[in-house]
Amino acid sequence: MIQYPSKLIEEAVEAFAQLPGVGRRTALRYVLHLLKQDPALVKRFGETLSRFRDELKHCTRCHNVSDTDICSICSNPRRDATLVCVVEDVRDVMAIENTQQFNGLYHVLGGIISPMDGIGPNDLHIDSLVERVASGETQEVIMALSTTMEGDTTNFFIYKKLGVYPIRMTTIARGVAIGDEIEYADEITLGRSILNRVPYERSISVR
Repeated sequence: MIQYPSKLIEEAVEAFAQLPGVGRRTALRYVLHLLKQDPALVKRFGETLSRFRDELKHCTRCHNVSDTDICSICSNPRRDATLVCVVEDVRDVMAIENTQQFNGLYHVLGGIISPMDGIGPNDLHIDSLVERVASGETQEVIMALSTTMEGDTTNFFIYKKLGVYPIRMTTIARGVAIGDEIEYADEITLGRSILNRVPYERSISVR
């Protein structure tokens, strides 16, 4: 067990150790590194984290993270508002944007259906997706969820919910391997999977 020379250092280590993948020894390295930095830099670091948590918003339209009520993607008049790509979370938005192969809008579910984790349809932003489609502007919905059992379950649930509307429903091509998560796919593969998307009904028939 690490013996700390200061209660303040111990508390700082405890705070850093709460981050994913950060153990106590790594957290201690972070704390000691900050201890060597200019006090103004450390203060700015802390204030940035505080502002990030207090002031960051979620887009009221697509649920992406944003500095404003409507995110920069939804408010961009050059984006194709008839095309909506459904993703699990903000990491997937970033991954797809990095491909520079998609010019539509997004809808961030905030997760995927996972009974094992206690996550059901009502815990996700599915109702607001249905409302967007019901408004009549959307012509195509691209399902870009991870190719896992949970992702496929979520895809099918949304497909059934949107089936009553006159829209095209597609899914990314299986260039993204079965079991892969979108955020970890390389940009070329992910970009091609979006460009070569297929009708969702066809993706059901090949399983």
